Amino acid sequence: MTNAPGAADETERVRELDELNALESLLEPDFQAIAISAAHVCRAPIALVNLIAEKRQYVKGRAGIDLTGVNPPVPFCDRAISEREFLEVHDARADPRFRDHPIVTGPPRVRFYAGMPMITRQGNALGTVCVMGPEPDRLDEAQRQALNTLAAHAVTLIELHGRAHQAEEVVRRLHALERLKNQFLSSLNHELRTPLTSIRSYLELVQEGGLDEDTEHRFLRIIERNSDRMLHLINALLLMASLKAQTTTFTPDSVDLSDLARQAVERVASAAELKGLALNLHARDRVRVRADAEQLRNALLQVLDNAIKFTGSGGAVDVVVVAGPPPEVEIHDTGIGVESEDLRRVFEEFYRTQHAKEQAVGGTGIGLAIVEKIMEMHGGTARMEKETHDGVCVHLTLHPSSVLPAPGDPGPSGGS
Repeated sequence: MTNAPGAADETERVRELDELNALESLLEPDFQAIAISAAHVCRAPIALVNLIAEKRQYVKGRAGIDLTGVNPPVPFCDRAISEREFLEVHDARADPRFRDHPIVTGPPRVRFYAGMPMITRQGNALGTVCVMGPEPDRLDEAQRQALNTLAAHAVTLIELHGRAHQAEEVVRRLHALERLKNQFLSSLNHELRTPLTSIRSYLELVQEGGLDEDTEHRFLRIIERNSDRMLHLINALLLMASLKAQTTTFTPDSVDLSDLARQAVERVASAAELKGLALNLHARDRVRVRADAEQLRNALLQVLDNAIKFTGSGGAVDVVVVAGPPPEVEIHDTGIGVESEDLRRVFEEFYRTQHAKEQAVGGTGIGLAIVEKIMEMHGGTARMEKETHDGVCVHLTLHPSSVLPAPGDPGPSGGS
């Protein structure tokens, strides 16, 4: 009955319609005015500014009968879009392409149609400015030219509206980024000032003298712990900067993922013990992958640090190494959890969940952003999902091709 646009053309048209936000708001006054002008100039009882996408029609402006609910959509517009040129049907009842279509055989019984495709600067025909009537008819040259001018005007409006929407979206994102940056600077100020103040206070007490040996050693351990905290933060900031600048060293080699997970667990064991958490490792004896051991260890430590930080006393953190393919490490915790709408955003730079803010959990919001960039460097992914109980699970998944053969691998085993 009609020739629909080819699959490639349809994909491009839909993509541009989406980019221009053209399908979000319909029956806008500017397009209503174009439809009314078309009906007046062409002396037609029906006029449309009509967009077509994925076998559906979207009416931006209309004059006369409401054809919004017509199903399937107006067939003439499909043809005009497909052929990308002016289409005039003098008598649809006598045209084998259209005579059996419901819009012709039933109400509103269209006999005459004239439509001009709206072609953008990218070369996509998004829809038509068209007129229709219940009696055979034809346009004169002046009317055709007027319809062409109105179609060009409609395209310009769609593109202007689309660019305005894109500009608004950019401004919105810039404002959101500015808020996140301010939050980050505030958090950074707190994260640096707190340990620095503690170090200074305890150093003054040690310098004043008069302390017994045990107290002095205890104060020095506190100073050391706060120094390590500051060093960890500074290293994280430097790593984030180098990852963004793509200057980070990346030297993949044969790595045992189970051993790497074991090293990371051992590094955070004392912090977990200090909070009264159960820290468990479940791993195969050997999972050989091609990866940068130092960077992957960094990613594991960032996630484990988060899991311990957000899990209350008496909770548990479980690290599971999955051989795959694809190989991955799962870090489960029984912490405060994350709302569904935050699950993807937690990997954004500087982003901190409302839970973290409300419970005054320390952090700058760059840890998981670092993790995601490290996993992308490996051709893998980082994602977070809610557990069925309280807490979350972070999946650090490597690319399936990273698996290396491990002769003599005895198979899975459990550990703790």
